[in-house]
Amino acid sequence: MARSDVDRTLRKVFGEAVEEYDAGRPAYPDRLFTDVLDYARRGADGRVEALEALEVGAGTGKATLAFAAHGVRVTAVEPDPRMAAALARHCAGDPGIIVEEGEFETWDPAGRRFGLLFSAQAWHWIDPETGWSRARSALRPGGTLAIFRNDWYVTDEPLRHELTAVHDRFLPERPSHSLFDEPPSEPDHGEYAWVATRLRTDPGFTDPAHRVYTTSHTPTTTDFTALLTSLSFYRVQPPDTRRRLLTEVARIVGTHGGHVDLTVTTGLFLARTTG
Repeated sequence: MARSDVDRTLRKVFGEAVEEYDAGRPAYPDRLFTDVLDYARRGADGRVEALEALEVGAGTGKATLAFAAHGVRVTAVEPDPRMAAALARHCAGDPGIIVEEGEFETWDPAGRRFGLLFSAQAWHWIDPETGWSRARSALRPGGTLAIFRNDWYVTDEPLRHELTAVHDRFLPERPSHSLFDEPPSEPDHGEYAWVATRLRTDPGFTDPAHRVYTTSHTPTTTDFTALLTSLSFYRVQPPDTRRRLLTEVARIVGTHGGHVDLTVTTGLFLARTTG
């Protein structure tokens, strides 16, 4: 959920697990990127081939590289230096991607304005007191804002129950929204999610649109524990607790064939600036 007291330390814990983040996090659906560009095309008189985008919270570049593959030139802003370094390695040699380390709330666009601003799995970390206004000022009139995120949950019910039980042993308090909810509680991808509500009510944006995609992801035991390791809730646990919990998770997944079936729900929120 949106927070007015964004924890700037917590949002940088992902850099402690760059490899796990890159290996464990599911990609975004291919259709999402074509939908974003179709929406942007309608607001840019078809001039998508010249589209320049600003990415907020780029991480290791899963969305960055996907947009670049569609011919979009991307300036990717990432607050964590370790994540930014990984992204720079991933896009080395691609002149269409510029990586800039910094926090979006204080990042200097140097007079640049963009046709597209997108944020994948990161907008909830942005300070709402400044984030929305800075997004409007970074976009050209009629420019497109695209905010999207994945939510995951374990599809197999017996496995989900076993994993829930082991979490209850080690971590009695879990976030209200987790991999082990069915369906995920307080989802951020729905029609009435906080992003959608903001875009419907903010006079600086118009033509709000909403898409939901459902896909499947089947990580191995290693990739599933990497996914857990990459989540902020697990990053802030005592290292010994986290190690023992993930050892038990790996053991349980091993007894279920060494992989986990995940249902991935992706919410996409779109709008244009009014000018």
